[in-house]
Amino acid sequence: MDELPLEHVRTLLAVVDEGTFDAAAAVLHVTPSAVSQRVKALEQRTGRVLLMRTKPVRPTGSGQVVVRFARQLARLERDARAELGIGDGQGPARLPIAVNADSLATWFLPALTRVPQDPPVCVELHREDESRTTMLLREGQVMAAVTSSPDPVAGCSVRRLGLARYLPVASPAFAERYLGGPLERDLPGAPVIVFDRSDDLQDAFTRTLTHGRTGAGPVRHHVPASEGYRDAVAAGLGWGLVPEPQALPLLGSGALVELAPDRPLDVALYWQQWKLDSPALSAVAGAVIAEAAEALRSAS
Repeated sequence: MDELPLEHVRTLLAVVDEGTFDAAAAVLHVTPSAVSQRVKALEQRTGRVLLMRTKPVRPTGSGQVVVRFARQLARLERDARAELGIGDGQGPARLPIAVNADSLATWFLPALTRVPQDPPVCVELHREDESRTTMLLREGQVMAAVTSSPDPVAGCSVRRLGLARYLPVASPAFAERYLGGPLERDLPGAPVIVFDRSDDLQDAFTRTLTHGRTGAGPVRHHVPASEGYRDAVAAGLGWGLVPEPQALPLLGSGALVELAPDRPLDVALYWQQWKLDSPALSAVAGAVIAEAAEALRSAS
C-alpha cells in the first residue's frame, strides 16, 4: 500500500457520517454501488475491514484511523483555502470538542470567551465523562478533548491543564440523619448522588476512607447534569462530590457541610488535540490552557 486514494477516504467518511451507503451516495451525488465499490477498494488496499455493516454503519478500529485521517485532511484543506482567500462558502471554522460536564459548568465556557473571533471560530461541544472523552478523539468525532487521561491518543498531543478539586459534601439535615458516627463506617451505607453509571468519583472517595474495602452505598440517585447534581446534594437526596467552585458558595451560606475537610478529591485534567497545524485549533487550545492555568489547581 503506497497511498490512500483521497476519493475513497472521503467516501468512507461520508458513509460513517451519514450512517448508510445510500445516504452517503445521496450526499456525494453518486450511486450506492459506487460508494460500496470505493469502500471495498479501500479495504483491499489497507488489507483491513474498515466498516461494520450495521444500521447505522460503524467503523472498526482500523476504520477509525482512516476516519480520523479524513477529518484531519478536510480540516487542512479548509484552512488552506481560507489562507488562499478561496473560501468554500461553508462559513466559519467549526471545531468539535469533547468536554466533561463539570468543566463545562465551571471554567470551560469562560475559556471560550478568550478565543479571538477574527476570523470567527465556531465550537461544537460534545459532553462526555472526562474518563471517556478520548474515545471520541479515537473515533475521530472531535478534534480536541478535556480528559483525565495523560496517555495521548494516536495522532494527538497532550498538555496537562491542572487539578479539578471535588469536595465531599451533604446538606446539614442529611449529615445529621445518616452521618452521625465515624465517616468511614456511615458513608458506605448512606444514599449517594452519582452523575451517571460511569461516574466513579464517589466510589473512589469512599474507598480511600475504607482502605479499599468498599465503595459508595447501593442507594444511588443518578443526576446527569452538573448544576442539577449540586442541587440534588443541597436538597438532601444524598451526599456527593461537588466541584469546589460550585460547593464553596453553598458551604459559605450553610446550605452544605463538608464531610471531610482534610480529604478533597483532586482529578488531573489534560488537553488532547490532533497534531494538526490549524490556526483555529491553536487559538482554542491557547485559550483553554490559559483559562485552566487560572481556574484549576496546580499539582503540589
